[in-house]
Amino acid sequence: MATATPARNDQRTIFGWAMYDWANSAYITAGSLVFAIYFGDTIFPEEGFSIFGRPVGAEAFFGIIIGIGAFALFLAMPILGAIADYSNAKKRLLQTFAYTGAVFAALTAVPGAGDLGLAIVVALIAQVGFVSANVMYEGFLPELTTPDTIDRVSARGFALGYAGGGIHLVLSLVLLFFAEPMGLSEDIAQRIVIVSAAVWWAAFATFSFSRLSDGGNRPDLPHEYRATPRPVAYARLGIGRIWRTTRQLIGFPQLLLFIVAFLFYNDGVLTVIKITPVFASETLELSTTTIAAVFVVIQLVAFFGALAFGWLAGRVGAKKAILVSIVGWTFVTVGGYFLPVGQAGAFLAVGALAGLVLGGVQALSRSLYGSMIPEDASAEFFGFYSVFSRFSAIFGPLIFAGVGIITGSARLSILFLTAFFMIGGSLLAAVDVDRARASRTEWLLD
Repeated sequence: MATATPARNDQRTIFGWAMYDWANSAYITAGSLVFAIYFGDTIFPEEGFSIFGRPVGAEAFFGIIIGIGAFALFLAMPILGAIADYSNAKKRLLQTFAYTGAVFAALTAVPGAGDLGLAIVVALIAQVGFVSANVMYEGFLPELTTPDTIDRVSARGFALGYAGGGIHLVLSLVLLFFAEPMGLSEDIAQRIVIVSAAVWWAAFATFSFSRLSDGGNRPDLPHEYRATPRPVAYARLGIGRIWRTTRQLIGFPQLLLFIVAFLFYNDGVLTVIKITPVFASETLELSTTTIAAVFVVIQLVAFFGALAFGWLAGRVGAKKAILVSIVGWTFVTVGGYFLPVGQAGAFLAVGALAGLVLGGVQALSRSLYGSMIPEDASAEFFGFYSVFSRFSAIFGPLIFAGVGIITGSARLSILFLTAFFMIGGSLLAAVDVDRARASRTEWLLD
């Protein structure tokens, strides 16, 4: 069954697509940031927690939650991209997952002191919705662009995300700063910020959806599946395609090498992003308003950083630009180890560097991968990409937590993450991007 194919490089559609980054970035920044602080300050028991007799701090426990969430997503995600390709329903699935994620993101404001179980459940469902929606969102990228525009458009999406998340974070900072004069306790102000991030996500996502449409041809179901209920047929087909993709990767060593490199350095990035708020609150003993203010600066720097790295990729290529970003991340983790307690200026300096390189590694990794995969199966391959980004996100937080539990130092946990960037950068340097792009059509012959 054919539907209208979206025009490539149509600025109205691209702006609508990029605005989804603007929408969900409020959850990534203020929502997740303040929830992490709220978790450490209010939800996590004051008397602490122990696992197998070993004391576990809020940072380590939060790392365990993140790792468990990543593992759950790894198990749940394999068929989503393939189902989207067969059903031609990326937009409908994007809407479903985005609205579900936003609802449960708002519910993360509900747990109170000691409600660890409830906090874990609602936070995990919100994250599943967020990541699942991103599979569908990223699947639109190759359909809306051409090879000469995909880097810039990907970077534009991240730039709008940093801008939208930054604006919401500024508004949240104002509320947190004036909470006491307004008669609000700190935990009530934190809860309001968390809910407002979810509302922002849902509201601006609705605008984005109004400019997106599914396009191309929906493949007919193979004869043997036509008597099978569609959900079952899609699931079986999806699992089969993901398995085929995994097997075929062995014959495409350059793309496989990129994916392995991405597993390492992306693990480092995701872990630093998720752990920083609770690390700053618990280890560096910084206030919520100070942490939020530094993250505002990070968002502002990240906006210009995403555009700058998009420009750099146009001059030296996406691969070299990502390598520059990875070098920057090694300085971030080393700098994090030496941050003094209570010194907002030092935390700001390291945060600004993280913001500068954040857009480069995220936006360009997405577009570089998009330029190396077969366009006709973009949702399947971005589903695969998301699955393994979730797989990578399992180990960083758990290793962070393990190092912290064994040594009793969250600083050593931060420093240990440097290894992820060193290994990932070394592997990426060995990738032959031209050979990977030249092999794209070979996938279609199978």
